[in-house]
Amino acid sequence: MSFRPLHDRVVVRRLDSEEKTKGGIIIPDTAKEKPSEGVIVAVGPGARDDSGKVVALDVKAGDRVLFGKWSGTEVKVDGEDLLIMKESDIMGIVEA
Repeated sequence: MSFRPLHDRVVVRRLDSEEKTKGGIIIPDTAKEKPSEGVIVAVGPGARDDSGKVVALDVKAGDRVLFGKWSGTEVKVDGEDLLIMKESDIMGIVEA
């Protein structure tokens, strides 16, 4: 990828939502909501604290994360739809 986020920003690739419910009902494209789960593609170096030191981020590339419905800014990089958001917009890391 030819994009590197700055400060405490991360680049996230949304994961596709399920096409069926647990009961087996197929959800049409028009009724699907944008997924609020994704994979971290790239991370910035971190934010600076009051003393000027860089504080590293808690997430890293490859982490599967949950984020708010309206979080981030949608961008297209190398023909791929991605989200750029601050680390504080991420609610948590999904562990296997």
